[in-house]
Amino acid sequence: MKYVLIIHEVEDYNAWKKIFDNASEIRKEAGEISYQVLKYENDPKKIVHFSVWSSIENAKQFFESPKLIEIRKEAGVKSPEFIYLEQLESGIL
Repeated sequence: MKYVLIIHEVEDYNAWKKIFDNASEIRKEAGEISYQVLKYENDPKKIVHFSVWSSIENAKQFFESPKLIEIRKEAGVKSPEFIYLEQLESGIL
């Protein structure tokens, strides 16, 4: 599995979430398979977007595209950190 972990601060969660939801089709077309949205316990403006992708290459191409840079600005995203991950193993305890 290929994963992307994005940590960023948003100006307004509700405004960000609306734009995030409206971009679901372009995320799917780019190769996003599933996602989770989380927040820091003590900082509701610090958002984590954790997602499964068809490939790391597809994810990088999508997240680094000029179109997405503009969407992030519109959504009020500050200083996004992108971490591209490949699964080594998983388990259930």
